[in-house]
Amino acid sequence: MRANFIFSEVWIGLRRNLTMTLAVVLTVAVGMAMLGVGLLINAQVSMMKDFWYDKVEVSVFLCHKNTAIPKCGGKGVSDAQLTALKGKLQAIPGVAEVIYEDQPTAYKNFRATLADDDVLSQTAKVEDMPTSFRLKLADPDSNYQPIVEAARAQAGVASVKDQREIVGSLFDMLDKLRSAALIVAGTLVVAAALLIGNTVRLSAFNRRRETGIMRLVGASNIYIQLPFVMEGVIAGLIGGVVAAVMLILSKVFLFDGLAGYLANKTLGWDSVAESITYTMAIGVLICVLASFITLRRYLRV
Repeated sequence: MRANFIFSEVWIGLRRNLTMTLAVVLTVAVGMAMLGVGLLINAQVSMMKDFWYDKVEVSVFLCHKNTAIPKCGGKGVSDAQLTALKGKLQAIPGVAEVIYEDQPTAYKNFRATLADDDVLSQTAKVEDMPTSFRLKLADPDSNYQPIVEAARAQAGVASVKDQREIVGSLFDMLDKLRSAALIVAGTLVVAAALLIGNTVRLSAFNRRRETGIMRLVGASNIYIQLPFVMEGVIAGLIGGVVAAVMLILSKVFLFDGLAGYLANKTLGWDSVAESITYTMAIGVLICVLASFITLRRYLRV
């Protein structure tokens, strides 16, 4: 097999169908970039879930004197009731640890949370803070609702707040964003495969005389197909390189920029390298398959 002849045929094919080749490269690049972004979002969501689900708790706020909640009847929880309630909360299945937060601790946490709000942090007083129990769960990824209902049914409990509800909406939004990116990527991958098929078919039509002569002189199927397949592989590789550049820019300008809003939990370069490897492999594989299928149907070799 003469390598010079193969490469000259590949160059001729790419040059004759330059606009179609550019369209294939751009479509593969955008499709693989969207697929890579979807993979990066998936990695980012998994990382954030591991981080936040380990920190979120169920907050059980207790009745205090003159509370306006009817269930409390204007009475606070006595020390004896506090001890009994802590034991009952610890006995709820799925609860790993029960931490009591008194008013000074609640006030300290309140000031730390609202450090930028001078009005609220300065007008609030220690006696305004509610006492509470913080429930840490044995399995943070489990269903919180039975634990919330069990805690809410206890005497002396004013209200129960599941902190996962706060981050749940954020994770739901990120899950939808990931799904949307993957759907767009799938659509673009199909479009890229169709474009590659059309490009290879157009190239084979332009060189039908050469392929006919090769067939008559006994050239093998691989020898006839290889230049067309290599055209698809080269287009896929160039598209993959462009997609890799897009993913690197996404990491620098998008994911690193969001780090401040995501508790400084941003992706590492290993995740980016993994996504680039997957997208380039998938891009080249699609190009090879599309080229082979088109050639088998068009050249009948």
